[in-house]
Order: sequence, then C-alpha cells, then structure tokens
Amino acid sequence: MANLFSGLEAFGLGKMSDLDVYASEDKNNKKSENSAEANEKEKIVEADFLFDKTYTCPVCEKEFKVKTIKTGKIKLVSADTDLRPKYQNVDSLKYDAVVCPHCGYSALNRFFNYMTSAQAKLIREQISTSFKGINENCDEYTYDDAIARHKLALVNTIVKKSKISERAYTCLKTAWLLRGKAETLPEDTPDYDEQIEQLQIEELEFLTNAYEGFTDAFSKEMFPMCGMDEHTVTYLVADLARRVGKHDEASRWISKVLIARNANERIKAKARDLKELLKNK
Repeated sequence: MANLFSGLEAFGLGKMSDLDVYASEDKNNKKSENSAEANEKEKIVEADFLFDKTYTCPVCEKEFKVKTIKTGKIKLVSADTDLRPKYQNVDSLKYDAVVCPHCGYSALNRFFNYMTSAQAKLIREQISTSFKGINENCDEYTYDDAIARHKLALVNTIVKKSKISERAYTCLKTAWLLRGKAETLPEDTPDYDEQIEQLQIEELEFLTNAYEGFTDAFSKEMFPMCGMDEHTVTYLVADLARRVGKHDEASRWISKVLIARNANERIKAKARDLKELLKNK
C-alpha cells in the first residue's frame, strides 16, 4: 500500500506518516534544446496566470501570501469523468491548497477560513510544534510542491477532526495532482516507467480513500457537500467506484442518478456516458 504522506519529512512532520485518513477521534542535443525552450515557455505562461493573494491564518492570526490563480484568465478545456477540470496553459489544481508558512496550518481554499478554537488548538499542538516552514521563494509551484502541500492539508484535516467530506475532497484533489504529474512527466525522465507506475499506484490509493470518504459522508452529512449537490456527488461516487475496481457499486450509484427525477440533464448525460464506459470495460 502506498504511503499517502510520503514527502512530509520536508515540513518536519515525518511522524505523521502513519496517520489513518478516516481514523475515529480516539485513533490517534537539439531535441533537448527544444524541450528546454518549451519548458521555459510553459513557465512564463503559467506565471502570467498567478498573483500573490494575502491570507490571515485562523490559527496563528499572522498574514502571509500564497500563489493564486487568476480565475478570470484561465480557460477550461475539458474534464475527466471524475470531474477533474483541465485548463489551458496551467493546472489550477496546483494552487488550491493554502499553507500558512508560520504555523503549518493548511487546507483547500474553500475550507481554509473555517476554524473553531478547539481545532486551532489541535493544529498548534500537533502541527505547529514540529513544522519547519515552507519555501515560498518561487514563481510557480511544481507538481511535487503542490502534492506536498495537499498532503499537508490532508494531515490538517485529520488533526482538526474535520468533516469526512473535507478529507475525501482533499484526497480527490491530491489524486488529480498525481494524475497531472504523470500526464506531464517527460518521457526522457530517468526510470520513466517506474515513476509512472508509482504515480498510478499512489493515485489509486488516494482515489480509494476519496471513494470511501464520500460514500461514508453521503449518509452522514447534509448537501451541498464541498460545493456539490446530491446528484453530482452521487455521480462522482459512481466514477470513483469504477476507477477503484468496484464495478457493481459503480452501476448501483449510476442508477441512482438516472432514476432521480430532479437530477438535471447535464449530470444524467454524464451518468449515461459512464454507464456505457463501464459496460464496454
């Protein structure tokens, strides 16, 4: 089984490597020249889509800046069946985890400001005391930067005992980043095949955790969930089940969307496409 939290040693949080995501509260030549030019062009384009946004940390109350996407300037190109968005020139998903460089508190953007005093205390006691800081001296985040930040956000969801849906959504976003890294990994990378295989294994591990989390949250939490209505989450769970090899479960969740009277046509069309994809497979 892949270690979901590999890489956290850089933040001084290596001791968190054995955490259980859903633990209960008591379970604590010319070609290379052309490639270099292409990479440089990509860096310039991506930086043009970013700006420094100021946040105030709800844990330590200090101000800091993080790289943020100029949402009005990015263009959606397509989406994967599990709703992963794909934008032109930049992967906006890399910039969704907000990390306080002072205390180590981290969360996905939509959850960052929601914090109780009890949760802040847990973060200070279990994260801040070991946190070594994070490098912000960069023009843009690499996939490795983004994956590490999302893993840190996931650790925070566990420590602060967040909703199951927040943990599941953070797992899903991390899986999408691993997929993005695999898709953009240069083929001349040393040990390319081994790296792709490892990325796919790790992605599957995060997708499995996302599936388990959303399935659990479905019966315990109210909608909307992570900004999604009930039918969208139902569809998402169906595709996650398909991706982790639970085909019978995938069919069951797809059927829920198709027979729902108040589900919109867009999500029903996606469900029909998913049903066909599952049948062909």
